Amino acid sequence: MIAMGAESKWHGWYKRMNWLRRRAYQLQAEPLCRLCAQEGRLTPATVVDHVTPHKGDYNSFRLGALQSLCARCHSSTKAIVEKRGYDPAVGADGWPIDRRHPLYRCR
Repeated sequence: MIAMGAESKWHGWYKRMNWLRRRAYQLQAEPLCRLCAQEGRLTPATVVDHVTPHKGDYNSFRLGALQSLCARCHSSTKAIVEKRGYDPAVGADGWPIDRRHPLYRCR
């Protein structure tokens, strides 16, 4: 967990020119939301997201893998996965699609 006020320390990184260039490139290279595309929806991406949260580590911020997401997926789907540690989505067979789901810990 990030200490109170620690977020403001790295929040400014998103205003730096190197991030703005990297963000623009990511949205050009992947213009559609990755999570929506996996569900068969074509939604323009507006947010560039770190696949693995950087948690204030500058090297991870600068070099970590990125994905393009729509604002809805970034604020809801991705946030839920990061908070819980697994994706709660269920497949057509009725079983969770994420192997990190607690249901699979019993097996």
